[in-house]
Amino acid sequence: MFLLCLYYYYMQFILLLAKKKVLQYTIVITICRTIIESIRRTNHMKFLIVDAFTETTFGGNPAGVVILPDGADFPSDEIMVKTAAELRYSETAFIKKLAENEFKIRYFTPAAEVDLCGHATIGSFCALMHLGMVSDNCCCINHTLAGDLNINIKDGFVMMDMASPVEIATIEDETAIRELYSVMGADYDPAKIKLLPKLISTGLPDIMMPLPTQAELNAMEPDMKALSDLSARYEVTGVHAFTLDAEDGITAHTRNFAPLYDIDEEAATGTSNGALTYYFYLNNIVQTKDHCKIIQGEKMERPSVILTEINAEGSECLIKVGGSAVILAEGEINI
Repeated sequence: MFLLCLYYYYMQFILLLAKKKVLQYTIVITICRTIIESIRRTNHMKFLIVDAFTETTFGGNPAGVVILPDGADFPSDEIMVKTAAELRYSETAFIKKLAENEFKIRYFTPAAEVDLCGHATIGSFCALMHLGMVSDNCCCINHTLAGDLNINIKDGFVMMDMASPVEIATIEDETAIRELYSVMGADYDPAKIKLLPKLISTGLPDIMMPLPTQAELNAMEPDMKALSDLSARYEVTGVHAFTLDAEDGITAHTRNFAPLYDIDEEAATGTSNGALTYYFYLNNIVQTKDHCKIIQGEKMERPSVILTEINAEGSECLIKVGGSAVILAEGEINI
């Protein structure tokens, strides 16, 4: 279609030159340029590759970030899934600016759309700051399928509100617990593991799975097909395994698996660590106003630092997740 437009206006240009109608020629060229620019804006989207929850390149969790041109609507879901699959990151964020410091973001894995993604959100607002679309030390609104969430940027550090935490269920049946640990390639010893797995969501539902030591956490080798089936049965994104066996100043070490969404393992997951913070609160490991420092991605050699905080009063509970990010690359997508 683009080439046909160019050909049509090229022929008009030749005809007008032949007739020496300079005024009409000028008008046609103006119209031609306007249409070509409109086509260019519609079909060209800026993209960035951002490493989130890290201060160094090739650390943290990489995400694709796609910025829609001013005034453009989101492409079709098919195009966004294909774009995410082409970029080959666990999640890609598509950003539409609605007003100053107000955005709508949709998140896609290589397989499907998801309601929210923590690391892609951190990466998105670092990308927007890099492009001069938001300023440092400001507050923004992020409209997502999980709700309208506040974003605070201070000194280049992005802190995001999570969706209201929900305790979906506790896995109490020992047979079900043993099945979970077997699928995850881990041993279940109730004498060493005192906490029960729980299904919790702060935007995306995950199974919180405790392990006694870092060694056992790192030794896990899940059966991805069985885990995908188990995730579908429990209607969760995946499993967020953790251990409280941590150094001073570190709350927990974690690993995250979501093969149901074509993510075998992820180096940093904001929503899952937000859910984990709520899990800690429910189990009296942290109290309201506490901050957590969570390490993820070590097994993948992409160490990530995720900071969380919880504020609870009565039935109301607000969890924030934050981190830094660095821009690895940027370019243009032609559709």
